[in-house]
Amino acid sequence: MRAYWFDNLPGDQREPHDSGRDVDPAYLSKLGILAFNYPSVDDVNAVAQQRGYKNRDEITISPEKMGNIYEEKVKTFFHEHLHEDEEIRYIIDGGGYFDVRGKDDDWVRIKLDKNDLMIMPAGIYHRFTTDEKNYTKAMRLFKDEPKWTPINRGGDSDENTYRKEYIKLRESLSV
Repeated sequence: MRAYWFDNLPGDQREPHDSGRDVDPAYLSKLGILAFNYPSVDDVNAVAQQRGYKNRDEITISPEKMGNIYEEKVKTFFHEHLHEDEEIRYIIDGGGYFDVRGKDDDWVRIKLDKNDLMIMPAGIYHRFTTDEKNYTKAMRLFKDEPKWTPINRGGDSDENTYRKEYIKLRESLSV
């Protein structure tokens, strides 16, 4: 895993968009982001048990697997949104980028590769895209039944209870 400031330049979302300025792991912690590299699924299982995750599924995001809906899905995942549950993803194969909003509403790009596991708190604005290889196989973990319900940014999303709780958490972590 590597985190850096997104360069905000035009271009395909799957390009690195690397500003050349790395983000300190301590800053990610202050955003509530947890990141690990686990070559063994046993480690993922231990995290799942510790955090109360009872369900999981696997998703493969690639043109070969998704056919003609691939481009549409990648664009959908890249819409800025939040979730009302903690989001935990383990990269089984391939890679991709999660972009999360920093304290000043700027983007932090987090490159995840095989064996990387990332946990994002409920209420954080984020987005996802595959990288230029167009292939991500990930395990998604859930506390309850598998669901992926994004709340797109805009309208009253800033008034969402989970968003407000996240802002309080972030402030308590002194970002």
